[in-house]
Amino acid sequence: MTDQDLDPTIAALLAETQADVGPSDDLPSFKDISDSPAEKKANEPADSAHKVDLSQTGFKEITKFYEEESNHIFDDKAYYKTALGGEGDQAQRVHKILSKYLTCQDPKDRTVYRQQIVTSWWELIRVMCPKAADRNLEKPKQMLMRFGVVLPSLFTPEQKQLFSTVILNNNTGEPVYYMDEWFKEIATGRLSLSATDEARTPRKNDPGAEAQRIQQLKNKNDGKLQNAESLLNSKETERQMLENELRNRIDSLCEHSPVLGLEPHKQPYTDGQKRLFAEIQEKLRALQKVDKELSGYMKDFEEAKAIGSSLENKMSEQPEAMEVSTGDIMIEYQTVRQMAKMTCGRQGNQFPVFTREFYHCVPRLTGFRENVLSILKWVEDNDPECFVRVHKNMKNRIVPYVLCLPTYGDFGFCWEPFDRYNRVTSRGRIVIPMYPRDLKIAILMAVADLRWQVAKEKASYYWMEEGLTGQYYQWIERQKLKGDLKSYFIADYVLWMTKEVDGIQRMDKDLRAVFWRFVPFNQEKKDDLKMRSPVYAELYQRDLNRAMSDGY
Repeated sequence: MTDQDLDPTIAALLAETQADVGPSDDLPSFKDISDSPAEKKANEPADSAHKVDLSQTGFKEITKFYEEESNHIFDDKAYYKTALGGEGDQAQRVHKILSKYLTCQDPKDRTVYRQQIVTSWWELIRVMCPKAADRNLEKPKQMLMRFGVVLPSLFTPEQKQLFSTVILNNNTGEPVYYMDEWFKEIATGRLSLSATDEARTPRKNDPGAEAQRIQQLKNKNDGKLQNAESLLNSKETERQMLENELRNRIDSLCEHSPVLGLEPHKQPYTDGQKRLFAEIQEKLRALQKVDKELSGYMKDFEEAKAIGSSLENKMSEQPEAMEVSTGDIMIEYQTVRQMAKMTCGRQGNQFPVFTREFYHCVPRLTGFRENVLSILKWVEDNDPECFVRVHKNMKNRIVPYVLCLPTYGDFGFCWEPFDRYNRVTSRGRIVIPMYPRDLKIAILMAVADLRWQVAKEKASYYWMEEGLTGQYYQWIERQKLKGDLKSYFIADYVLWMTKEVDGIQRMDKDLRAVFWRFVPFNQEKKDDLKMRSPVYAELYQRDLNRAMSDGY
C-alpha cells in the first residue's frame, strides 16, 4: 500500500500524527524491540497461566496497572500502512470502506459503510489470525488484533497516551488473554479449541494436529493427576489423624498407678483402660482400610505422573516455531467471531474499529488485563466460592481462561464451564468485552454465567431439585416468571454483588435466603451485614443452626 493509495482524509490524519511526533528516526525500532532477548523471553507463555495450581487461594493484588513510559507504537508515522500491509484484498477492502466512512456526510450512507466495515474487518482478522503465532509479528498488526486500533489518529490525545502505556506482556501468571494472544496459544497447541456444537473430524495430516492431540491427552491426564493428588493428600491427613488418636489411646493404656503399700508394683488395667482394647482394635481396622485406599491412590498418582512426564517430553520435542494448523485456527476464528457478536447482543454496536466516537470508558474501567484481574479479585474477595468446583467432597479453586475482546459490547458470558476432556480440574472459559459501559457489570455477568453452568453440571439430572439451580428454579416457579432461567439468575447475581453486598436490600426475602446459602459472601462480610439489619441477622442465625446439624 503506497502513499498514493491512501484516502486524502486519512493521509491528513496521519500527517497530524507525524507533526505531533516528529521524525520517525527518534522512535525505537519495533524490529529491534521484538528481536531483543528480553522481549523474546517476555513473549514466552507463562506455564502458570495454563497449569491449575490447586494450592492458590486467590488473586495477587495488582499494584502496577500501566507502564511509566510510552511504548511509542502509536506514534509511528507508518502505523496504518504497516497494520494493513501484506494482508491482500481484505486489507484493501477495509481501507476503502473506512476511507468512505470517515469522509461520508450523509447519515444513511454512513450507516451502510459502518455495517460493511464489520464484515470486511472480520475477513481481515481471518487472514491475520494465523500470523499471531509469529514471534516477529509487527506491533501495529498485533495492536490491530488486540485493541482494534487501525488508525492512531482516531484516538484523542488522552486515549493515545493511555493505550501507549498499557502493559503488553502477561506478567501476572493468570490465564487472561487478548485476542492476538488467544490465537497464538491456539496456533501453538498450548490451548485447545473452544467447544462448538458442530462435530469436528480430526485431521491427521494437519501440521498442528499432533500438538493438539498431545494437548488433549495432557488435559485429560492433568485432571487425573490433580484429582489423585488431592485424594492422596486427603487420605494422608486422615491416616495422620487416626495415628494420633491411636497413639493417645496406647499412651493412656500404658499408664499405671502404683499400688499403695506394694511399691514398686503397679495397678492392673482399669475398666476404662480395658475399654480401650476395643477402641484400639477399631482404630487399627480403620487404619488398615485407609492404608488400602492410600495404596490405590498412590498407584494412580504414580501412573498419572509418569504419563504426564511422558506427555511433557513429547510437547517439548515439538518444534518451537511450529507450523500453524490452518483448519483449527479457522474453527477458532469462527468461534471468536461469534463470541464478539455475543458481547454486543443483537441490538448492540458491532463496529469493530477503535474510535473515539464510541469509546467512553474511563481508564480503570477499560478491559485491559490488569483492570480485569483487579475486578476479578474484588469479585472473589466478596464471593469466595465463585471459582470453586467440588469433586468427591473436595473444593478446588479453578480460575477460568479469560478472553478480552476489543468490542463495544456490554455482555460478559461463559463460553464453556470446563474442558470437555477434563471436567474435574480444567479451566472454563469466559469472555469479556474491552470497551463496555460498565466493566464491573460485564465481568459479574460472566462470573454469574460460569457459576450457573458449573452448578447445573454438578446437579446433573437433578438440577431443578438440588443445590443452587434447584432452589433458584423453585423460587422462579413460585413467582410464576417466564423466560430464560439463566438470564434471571445473572441479573439477580449482579444485584446480589452490587447492592446486597453493601446491605442495600433489593431482593425478595426468599431469594435473598437462596443466595445467602448457595452464593455466600465471605465471613467478614457476613459478620458486618448481620450488624446492619435484622434481615441479615436472621440469615446469619440460620447458618449457625445448620452448622450445628449434619444437614448443612
